Amino acid sequence: MQRHKRKVMTAGVLALVLAGALIFLFIGPPSAVACGAGACGWTGQSGGADFVPQRQTGGTGLAAKSALTREQAREIVTNHIHKLNPSLKVGKINDNGGFYEADVLSRDDEVIQVLGVDKYSGRLMTIN
Repeated sequence: MQRHKRKVMTAGVLALVLAGALIFLFIGPPSAVACGAGACGWTGQSGGADFVPQRQTGGTGLAAKSALTREQAREIVTNHIHKLNPSLKVGKINDNGGFYEADVLSRDDEVIQVLGVDKYSGRLMTIN
């Protein structure tokens, strides 16, 4: 009786593995099924070279959300660096197209980091 149960269980497990392999071979991996032909941004280039995420806005398009001002960017960077190290300060802020570059200064007014602030989302990014 024990041998019969083992044989049935082994056959069942093998059948499940074989079914999964056949589904994978004929249909493709789960991500390909869910995304369809390039719907998830993958078009065959490694590294996602052709994928650009779209900005989420509350309005009807890119013009619906206004860009941050220099003062707002300074406030974002100031709040961020004071959480990390209160002795740091913000230096000059340069407009660099889609984002602002803000210099982070030490006590000796030496530039120790350059942070970018996206004009539309307010997200911080490391420049150097």
